[in-house]
Amino acid sequence: MASERELRARAYRAKAEAELSGLAARGVVAGGNAFSSVLLAKGELTDEEAGGAAAFSGADGAALKASLARLGYAPEDWATLLTCEDDLRTPLAPEVLREAVCTLDPVTVVLCDEPAADAFREAYADELSAIGDFQQAMLVPGHVADVLGMRVMALGGFAAALASGDKGRKQAMWHWLKQLPPLAEPF
Repeated sequence: MASERELRARAYRAKAEAELSGLAARGVVAGGNAFSSVLLAKGELTDEEAGGAAAFSGADGAALKASLARLGYAPEDWATLLTCEDDLRTPLAPEVLREAVCTLDPVTVVLCDEPAADAFREAYADELSAIGDFQQAMLVPGHVADVLGMRVMALGGFAAALASGDKGRKQAMWHWLKQLPPLAEPF
């Protein structure tokens, strides 16, 4: 006979599996480790991703994961989310994006490009409009906004900055990411 604790753990797992399966059935593309403290979101795919590679499997994903590790996050403490449906063209409906973010329950959300930031602005318009600081409310790249208890930062084109080879743009991205250290003990 299973203990109450084991039964509760099974119920939580079943609930999470049902929620994630439901999102996938509605076109949500997510990866990494669900329920991690960091959610990396993008809406603009690299050529490799558009050709079928997994999201964040290229240079941008490797650089973001290395940056998180350098900040003190555990190597597996990230999840990914595309702000477009599994057809890789249609933006997620705002309510579906909200549901996906709420299901994954991150502490920190990094919006890697403008399409992701636009989708987040639309999905969380009411919460963003209540923020007093204009830069934060508009998700201006490099500014951390507190949205429903999540730290949210737009990077305004991480993959493009990497691809450009512009050392100044890459340094700006790193400077911005340093504002998002782990909230718990570093790994």
